Amino acid sequence: MKHIDAIGLSCPQPVLLCKKALAASPEGIEIEVDNTTACGNVTRFAENLGYKVTVKEADGTYLLAIAKA
Repeated sequence: MKHIDAIGLSCPQPVLLCKKALAASPEGIEIEVDNTTACGNVTRFAENLGYKVTVKEADGTYLLAIAKA
């Protein structure tokens, strides 16, 4: 699974990185963000495309595993 590091980026950059990565790897990706706004926006974007999103939070960062539902 492809891993995207979006730490330190503010929206819409994490969503745009997610969109590009999913186009290249439609089976799923992992993306790491460090704020709740990006976490929520990426989650909504992926779910609207029909993906299942699992979020794990640790030390102020969020790891989102995005996979085909």
